[in-house]
Amino acid sequence: MNTSEQPPVDRAEEIARAWQREQPQLPVDSIGILTRIHHAAKLLADERRRVLARVGMDAATLDLLSTLRRSGRPYRLSTRELATRCLITPGAVTQRVDRAQQEGLVYRLAADPGTRAVPVELTPAGHHAVENAVDGLLTYEQGLIEALSPQEQQDLARLLAVLLQDLNARAHRRS
Repeated sequence: MNTSEQPPVDRAEEIARAWQREQPQLPVDSIGILTRIHHAAKLLADERRRVLARVGMDAATLDLLSTLRRSGRPYRLSTRELATRCLITPGAVTQRVDRAQQEGLVYRLAADPGTRAVPVELTPAGHHAVENAVDGLLTYEQGLIEALSPQEQQDLARLLAVLLQDLNARAHRRS
């Protein structure tokens, strides 16, 4: 390593040490986990935006198209199902569908009789676009986690699932 190059600063460790020095009674173990998750999430979101920009897609459109694609043939869901699966409001689904429809990636079908649910389906162009985007994105993102061994990847995925399940339960109790 060049002497002018410094190793990256571990901000979480730096923050925890500072709080321990300033207020030793504070519990700081969460900093080592949550600050790192927050920092990793920001870096990963930035990387995802860059990769998607290369294939001409934004994260919201990818979310919509990939949700439809994962639903299986005929790659159709109601706007209500899309809102639930994408974890967004019905208004946000409408905006996403409008934009994707203008780009020729999806189309709306007639509302189901007796309901206000409007089915949305991938067009062939949407199918091609999502396949292309997901292939490039997942291949790239797999490379981002190769610093971890396959076992470490499995362990981290399992631990994050436990943490996320508890966080979701806490959020549900508050609402």
